[in-house]
Amino acid sequence: MAIARQVLCLSAFLSLPHIRSEPLRYSVAEEGESGSVVGNVAEDAGLAPAQLSARRARLASEDGRQHFRLERGTGRLVLTERLDREELCGQAATCTLPFELVLANPLQFFRVEVAVEDINDHAPVFPEEQVTIKIPEPSNPGSRFPLVGARDLDIGSNSIQAYSISPENEYFSVSFGIHSEDEKYVELVLQKPLDREEQAEMGFNLIAMDEGSPPRSGTTEIRIVVLDVNDNAPVFTQKVYVAKVFENAQEGSVVLRVVATDLDAGSNGDISYQFSQGMGQSDLAFVIDPVSGEIKLTKPLDFEDAENHELLVQARDGGGLSAICKVLVEVVDVNDNAPEVVVSSFSSPLPENTLPGTVVALFTVRDRDSGANGKISCALEDQMFFSLRPAYKNYYELVTVSTLDREETAQYILSVTAADAGSPSLTTTQTFTVDISDVNDNAPVFNQTSYTMYVRENNVPTVLVGAVSAADADVGPNAKVTYSLALANATKEPPCSCISVDSENGDVFVLRPLDYEQVKQIEVLVSASDAGSPPLSTNVTIRLVMVDENDNAPLVLYPSQDSSPPSSELVPMSAEAGYLVTKVVAIDADSGQNSWLSYHLLRATDPGLFVVGAQSGEVRLRRPVTEKDTVKQKLVVLVRDNGQPPLSATVSLSVLLLHDFSDVRLPHSSLAMEDEGDSLTTYLIISLVFVSVLFLASMAAFVARKVCMRREMKGRHMLYGAGNLQSGLADAAAAGTLPHPYCYEISLTTGSGNSEFKFLKPILPSLPPEHCATGRGTDDEQDFPHGPITMQDVAIDNPGMLSAEQFNCLSFK
Repeated sequence: MAIARQVLCLSAFLSLPHIRSEPLRYSVAEEGESGSVVGNVAEDAGLAPAQLSARRARLASEDGRQHFRLERGTGRLVLTERLDREELCGQAATCTLPFELVLANPLQFFRVEVAVEDINDHAPVFPEEQVTIKIPEPSNPGSRFPLVGARDLDIGSNSIQAYSISPENEYFSVSFGIHSEDEKYVELVLQKPLDREEQAEMGFNLIAMDEGSPPRSGTTEIRIVVLDVNDNAPVFTQKVYVAKVFENAQEGSVVLRVVATDLDAGSNGDISYQFSQGMGQSDLAFVIDPVSGEIKLTKPLDFEDAENHELLVQARDGGGLSAICKVLVEVVDVNDNAPEVVVSSFSSPLPENTLPGTVVALFTVRDRDSGANGKISCALEDQMFFSLRPAYKNYYELVTVSTLDREETAQYILSVTAADAGSPSLTTTQTFTVDISDVNDNAPVFNQTSYTMYVRENNVPTVLVGAVSAADADVGPNAKVTYSLALANATKEPPCSCISVDSENGDVFVLRPLDYEQVKQIEVLVSASDAGSPPLSTNVTIRLVMVDENDNAPLVLYPSQDSSPPSSELVPMSAEAGYLVTKVVAIDADSGQNSWLSYHLLRATDPGLFVVGAQSGEVRLRRPVTEKDTVKQKLVVLVRDNGQPPLSATVSLSVLLLHDFSDVRLPHSSLAMEDEGDSLTTYLIISLVFVSVLFLASMAAFVARKVCMRREMKGRHMLYGAGNLQSGLADAAAAGTLPHPYCYEISLTTGSGNSEFKFLKPILPSLPPEHCATGRGTDDEQDFPHGPITMQDVAIDNPGMLSAEQFNCLSFK
């Protein structure tokens, strides 16, 4: 978070229209204690101390070193360490430490400069504890003898301001001053001639003093040796020698050669060279040949450590006279330092919904080389989603340029290359690994567009019928999917309570037994939701299809088994094989092969007479009817489905075999053999007797008319009985009932070989006239040998054949 705040602060700073141009300046004495107060930057910047904490104030410097610390509570700037001006700035006239005060929300910069004031913490130091000067005795007063001055690392009044001799003597004085090239010099001045015979040697102390508070001093011992005449001192060809050396020059390389001459001859003219300065780091890098005066390197130089080196070379002749020259060595920079990339802040991971233009990293680049070798350019490897943007000074921002998608790329490895303009160019590569954090931008996706599951009816409760599965492209909680039943989109009805979905794994359960005959399939919506905020969801349709089981036996629709007594089918004796007696109609509430029905003749009075169509349920004659066949036939038909295990139902049929519909003679022996259980109920017997009496009365009233029309009706009967048994009476032979109320006349005579079944006109007002017909018997009619048959006999042998209205129209002769 701290890195992110720094990035935001610097981004805001770049967008500020005005930035304070004048820095806040402070001064502090070197060697101050850690924690010493430098100043109150909050007050000087016009800020309240509370703003420093609220706006996360911090200090930033280019070199990354933190010499100072900001107290946010008070706004004071305090030291974090002791400062050594000489270490920080060397002999520079001024020593300033620049840095920035950075505030966020909004971002604001204040340039701060702290001048490190010199204190007198260094005393003058001479390079040698003792200096021997040989002076020829004929030297004239006023002769000057150069000395190597003391060094004081302080500056200004804290540096060397004066030299003195202790104890004072009458022969010498000290001259101290500055030449035209800001070069200080120290010389002994001869006040009066020396006399070797009076005093061959003398000694005194040379004291160097500064004007610090308190003042400091350094001392070296001067030893004067009075020589015989050597009146010419060495003279250098140049007062100052300047040499340029590449910093990559190898050890032993010759920097330059100094040359001094002496007009004397002999040993007084022999010159030797040596460095006069016996301190400092420069001496360690150079060596001088005492005879040739060549100055060579003892180790490679580093431009970044020191750009210039100052050497003092002394030339001394054999007579003790000497001269001093200055050698300035300029180090020439070579491109030996690669650029440095210093990361100030870096934000990772980034949310995938980060807006374009967001600062990911802030870094600065620097190169210790100079000139073109220190000129740096930065580049980002080919990237579609990130770019580099120059910021403040040598700061750069790494920013996003387009939207990110974690599902496409979860991590970006960005390489920033910093290259200088040297020849050859040196480069440094900084790698930023940016992780993309997930946001909930993907809804769960089912692995199927819809699901079809099957369950057998009469299932056990909580049976597992299948599972749904959805995946979420997100990660973590955003990808955790839970399942639930959802409301229908259109009706908003609550989901079926018979289905449940496991919220964790998507298993689908049926909670209670289902009945295929009540419902064939159920559709529900299942919702898959993730755990994101806000959660995203997707719905899918589950179609639960019931698989039928054979749990319903066949149901017989015709003939109806609810009537009591059951109806009887009429079959003429003249019927041929294949004659359709009736048709058993049944249904099964199951489906598929469970509802495929087959029909079988289970039991019959004469099994060889009838056959049942296995698929159609049609009851037909297997062979022609003979006189030997029993008039009343009982059949039991088995209706069975094709389920496993199969279920079945039975239906009982009664069939009356008649010569024709007017011949209903039934042998008493046959009637006696019938099961007493087949008799009609008392109510039906009473009804039949009443109808019979009514018909007898009607026959007596119209006897004359019937006689005239008997022959005509006989022909009509033959036509109707043979042809219309299956068609004209609305399938009366097939169905076993007469669908319309008709008036019948049955004439029975003893002389006839068969009986006539004739139609009469209706005698009841409720019957349509066109449904009734009349007829008369012929002269050849005969009575039954055993007497006339009653209506009750007909009803007993063919129960359910005629309706009450039909019985009302019947009359017998």
